[in-house]
Amino acid sequence: MTQLAAADVTATVSSFTADLRRLRDEIAKMIVGQEAIVEGVLSCLLGGGHALLEGVPGLGKTMLVRTLAECLHATFSRIQFTPDLMPADIVGTNVIVEDHGGKRFEFQRGPIFANVVLADEINRATPKTQSALLEAMSEGSVTVAKQTHRLEKPFFVLATQNPLEMEGTYPLPEAQLDRFFFKLVVEFPDHAALHTIIDRTTSDEIPQPQPVIDKARILEMRELVRKVPLTRQIQDYAVRVLLGTHPENAEATPTSKKYLRYGASPRGLQAVILAAKIRALLQGRYAVAIDDIRHVAAPALRHRLILNFEGEAEGIRPDAIIAEILKATPEV
Repeated sequence: MTQLAAADVTATVSSFTADLRRLRDEIAKMIVGQEAIVEGVLSCLLGGGHALLEGVPGLGKTMLVRTLAECLHATFSRIQFTPDLMPADIVGTNVIVEDHGGKRFEFQRGPIFANVVLADEINRATPKTQSALLEAMSEGSVTVAKQTHRLEKPFFVLATQNPLEMEGTYPLPEAQLDRFFFKLVVEFPDHAALHTIIDRTTSDEIPQPQPVIDKARILEMRELVRKVPLTRQIQDYAVRVLLGTHPENAEATPTSKKYLRYGASPRGLQAVILAAKIRALLQGRYAVAIDDIRHVAAPALRHRLILNFEGEAEGIRPDAIIAEILKATPEV
């Protein structure tokens, strides 16, 4: 592992996995049967990206975000997106304050100034309000009245959206979707998980998650992720998978050429590589394998594929296209 002495590698990775295990165990006190979603959210956190959670109401999306915030020694804020929400309600605004007999403008920070930000039902806000998040998510700063204000690290946005209630919603623009590290689809819990949910939520003993990791440790773990080695062969495989999403490219599959208008961006490739490194560390390995690329390709790329009219009309799922690309792309 680059920038790490060989003798320190095992201890460093063991510490990483131990901290992640403690964090997952603490989250599991409240969240039942969503192991893949929890792992995806933690991958976004450690990759320095943001997460988009999609699912019908009542599946625990908001509770997952709240629980994660409670398990970190970090600040948390929730923004409920509505059609009348304005950009200033998110980033803040300059207000007039009295100062020694005079008046001056002072910047009043909005709820975006937190380490963990829940953007609840993000697709209910107008495009103008949605765009207020772009600078914060991309650059970790907000600009108000020509003055730029930096956001404290780590800065992590978790947005939720409901795929069913389309009336009164505004589809997220492609530029905003591309800012999300992963798009995670929250599935309905199975039979056993439903029993556990009822046992925990209808009794007189409600679990209370405790903070187990502080902000400094999160930043250290982010640095470690970027030090995981990646061979050129595996990186080339990830590049060819990305090119397979572009219908005009030679790597594209028949389904890509037929149903896609645009493929994933280089930002999607960055998400695939970082997420693959995180998965390798979670499994106690010191290098990325091709299986890691395959495992993270769907959540990293599904929201970055733009279907053409035929694909939209036939209800083609981006996950099916990604699965075909992964199957058709040779390892070497």
